[in-house]
Amino acid sequence: MASVLVASNRGPVSYALADDGTLGARRGGGGLVSGLSAVSSQDSVWVCAALGDGDREAVRRGVAEPGVRMLDIPPEVYAGAYNGIANSVLWFLHHHLYDVPHEPVFDAEFRRLWESYRGYNRAFAEELAAQADEGAAVLVQDYHLALVPGQLRELRPDLRIGHFTHTPWASPEYMRMLPEEIREELLWGMLGADELGFHTWGWARSFITGAHIDSAGGTAEGALGPDDPWRGVHHHRAGGTPRRTRVHVYPLGVDGDELRALAHRPEVDDRLAALRAEVGDRKTIVRVDRTELSKNVVRGLLAYRELLQERPEWRGRVVHMASAYPSRQDLEVYRAYTEAVARLAEQINAEFGTDDWQPVLLSVKDDFPRSLAAYRMADVALINPIRDGMNLVAKEIPVVSEAGCALVLSTGAGAYDELREAALTVNPYDVSETAAALHRALSMPATERADRSKHLAEAATALPPQQWFLAQLNALRDDTEPPAPPR
Repeated sequence: MASVLVASNRGPVSYALADDGTLGARRGGGGLVSGLSAVSSQDSVWVCAALGDGDREAVRRGVAEPGVRMLDIPPEVYAGAYNGIANSVLWFLHHHLYDVPHEPVFDAEFRRLWESYRGYNRAFAEELAAQADEGAAVLVQDYHLALVPGQLRELRPDLRIGHFTHTPWASPEYMRMLPEEIREELLWGMLGADELGFHTWGWARSFITGAHIDSAGGTAEGALGPDDPWRGVHHHRAGGTPRRTRVHVYPLGVDGDELRALAHRPEVDDRLAALRAEVGDRKTIVRVDRTELSKNVVRGLLAYRELLQERPEWRGRVVHMASAYPSRQDLEVYRAYTEAVARLAEQINAEFGTDDWQPVLLSVKDDFPRSLAAYRMADVALINPIRDGMNLVAKEIPVVSEAGCALVLSTGAGAYDELREAALTVNPYDVSETAAALHRALSMPATERADRSKHLAEAATALPPQQWFLAQLNALRDDTEPPAPPR
């Protein structure tokens, strides 16, 4: 039994099955791992899903890391919940990515997939209920587990339940695309929590203003009064007692010391030497993304191409170092997008490249040391998502860049709220504006670039992962209001 519990799709450890049948464990990093390390392992439990064959075999053999409960959910249920709903519906919904004339389509197949999503969430809720001490604090993570708070509330009303959404939250207009009964189930699931957390007030306001329910099953109404420090949703389910769910903002930052240490490991130095040999003394524009539709990689490349077309003085004097790791390649739309990124990079190199200059250095491998080396070389960071919960790369590059970098940042990034004063901000859809911002960033005096980079790094490290986690845990345990971030 535990007094602090975390639930997430992906856990802090993964297992690989070797050819000889032995299991190897690999422990991950990140804010949750760092934050939970501040709590005694005897008092905490992390509930997660078995994601691969190695994880499932570990569950079957009873192999477990201390404080980790891995759920072997039936593969067909997991596939329906994860790919069928979380990645193909909720992700597209919250990021406003639907091709509306054609999608979404909510038919009988969708409702079968929703049953899997409901069952997947139920498995987490039941395990959390079984593992929690009386009055324990439970922190549920992300859109994969949006129904867990409500399901867990029914099983264990004594618990203090929090949920943090790492993505944006869909606008009320987009939320109304969902069938009414599904939208209400999703909202009631979230409202089972005592507290909900988001990266920015923009996403929090979207939830509060969209959390309106008035049906036979109950009522809910958001509260966002400018003179009322309490912000959240008042709700009353039929047959129950009135409750309220508070909404807070915790803008996740980076651990500057840890990141700089990682960026100066020998393997990063090796990648840095190779990149410098390839780039020479040219200026660099750096981006590091997954080929995720919301990251807007194609428009970023189009802006770079327009920079070279309209500002020929930069030809031969700048290199765009773009790391675009393939993402969700089991979905056709993602495979097509990854191909479009590679194709456009090839076209730019064919149009402008010379014997001694390749305008775009595109990497499609998940190579973290190479990314850190690129961070260190960055003169300009290009972060132009259409819509992004936070985007930690926008915070990481200014912390690591050796000479200081100018940040070209779209208004669609969650990080925009914190970094906009020191960044060059752009409309993510405006290729010409982005090209002009790249020119301004490349032309920026070194002193201005260094000054901007300093302010960016200060903002980026204001709430590092461990503090981010503990702030939520303490607010949930103590029922106190954390300091309100800038709005």
